[in-house]
Amino acid sequence: MTMHKDPKTAFELDESELEETFSRSAGPGGQHVNKVSTRVVLRHIPTGLQVAVQEGRSQSVNRRKARELLREMILERARERKLAQQNEREKKRRQKAIRPPKVKRRILETKRRRSETKARRKKDFSRDD
Repeated sequence: MTMHKDPKTAFELDESELEETFSRSAGPGGQHVNKVSTRVVLRHIPTGLQVAVQEGRSQSVNRRKARELLREMILERARERKLAQQNEREKKRRQKAIRPPKVKRRILETKRRRSETKARRKKDFSRDD
């Protein structure tokens, strides 16, 4: 029996594509925050996405959280791109579809009526008193 991997866990970040910097956190934490660089800024070089985490007092916890957040952001971006491509394909399919004769007649009738309305309006404006 083969097990299918969850797409969320199947994607792993390549460490060579990551740029990681550390700095001192801001906010509560006292002397520990002032002395230890626990803030983690992680940047994914190919996409340019960047996350900064300073929630925990531990650098290792912040590093793990930053990687999780970055992975989720990359996956979300990929999902959005896939959805946009799918929507574009659907739009083109709808545009190429042949309309039923009744629908086409109704559209042309609506356009004709609109044209007549505009033509009447044009006559009203062209009158100079």
